Amino acid sequence: MLNSQRQAVLTRRIRWLVAATIGYNVVEAVVAISAGTIASSTALVGFGLDSVIEVASAAAVAWQFSGADPHARERTALRVIAVSFFALAAFVGVESVRALLGGATADHSTVGIVLAAVSLAVMPGLSYAQRRAGRELGSASAVADSQQTLLCTYLSGVLLAGLLLNSLFGWSWADPVAALVIAGVAVREGREAWRGDQCC
Repeated sequence: MLNSQRQAVLTRRIRWLVAATIGYNVVEAVVAISAGTIASSTALVGFGLDSVIEVASAAAVAWQFSGADPHARERTALRVIAVSFFALAAFVGVESVRALLGGATADHSTVGIVLAAVSLAVMPGLSYAQRRAGRELGSASAVADSQQTLLCTYLSGVLLAGLLLNSLFGWSWADPVAALVIAGVAVREGREAWRGDQCC
């Protein structure tokens, strides 16, 4: 059982981590959607929309921890996180199938490649720190949101691989195939968040 001082420290830490996640994802969304529109890249636009969904997830945790009793808001925050996972899975799945069935081929995007590489470096650290604090505090929603951030790491890797393969070899199918795997992971994470299985 945590003492009140340690609980207060962890709560403040989660608030700061959530604020950092929201700030980063807002910038990421603007850059990705802009670069994706310029390059006609469904993957980049999808990545930017994923960032918007991550902001919603982090905002749910921020709302939860802004109250006097964060545990009282846990269930609602988990439901918001779960729905954001399902929305992400639906979008990525539909866009991947459309790309595989003959969607427009994306142009090379240096901005997209740099953004994906930076996100691949930043997101794992944010996810780990929030998951660690959330587990110690016993907050399923904080752990679920850390999983959303970790999923962004996977999407960053998929996006980077897809953009590089498309730029170097013209393999336009590589990104949507990998993105379908990510959609499956998002569904699984969403189901776990909905059931509240994330705090273990």
